[in-house]
Amino acid sequence: METLMLEGELAEAELLQVCEELSRRLHRGVRQVVVDFAEVAHLDYRGVRPLMARAEGFRRAGGDVKLSGLSPYLAAIFRAAGAHDRFEMYPHMNDARAAFALMRAPFV
Repeated sequence: METLMLEGELAEAELLQVCEELSRRLHRGVRQVVVDFAEVAHLDYRGVRPLMARAEGFRRAGGDVKLSGLSPYLAAIFRAAGAHDRFEMYPHMNDARAAFALMRAPFV
């Protein structure tokens, strides 16, 4: 499991770079990624759909991409872009990381 920590204002081009980084990690065999938005002030909604597509690639490979640290403002941008039900969103990156750990826990 890996965590991508983002910061600042993310234009469409920066979000496409995040997507490229996710693709590189997927090709390296990483299957679980948390993308942390705690330090992001704004993002361009046009970059959300490519992010959804990358997450689908992780799911097809047996993994997932979870989001953390979204402010109410950023969560509204994700909802407006149609991604409100495409990602599991957590308040803090540790919560998202714990959710991955629970996925791997054996059933008793």
